Amino acid sequence: MNTLPNNFSVGSMFKICQHGMGLGLLALLLASSSAFALDINQANEAELDSIKGMGPALSAKVLKARAQGPFKDWPDLMQRVSGIRQNKAPQFSKQGLTVNGQAFQAKP
Repeated sequence: MNTLPNNFSVGSMFKICQHGMGLGLLALLLASSSAFALDINQANEAELDSIKGMGPALSAKVLKARAQGPFKDWPDLMQRVSGIRQNKAPQFSKQGLTVNGQAFQAKP
């Protein structure tokens, strides 16, 4: 005869499932932060336009400057693309934009 252990209850099963779902959600959130990373040297026009504050005009400037060669780092990007400066760079970086895989780091 199949019997469950004395300490088994629906409540304990619920707690086990809830714990597992919480760990799964945490893992998904951690993985999604890297999934949203977008390198400016690889991004196409539509991907650049999807960044809040970028817009079609700024995306076009990025693509035109990138046609001359890939961006080395954030200072190189900010020097070559008017419209991306100290105020926009952190905003774009927080949304997942990177330059050669690097997030923007404000200089002290």
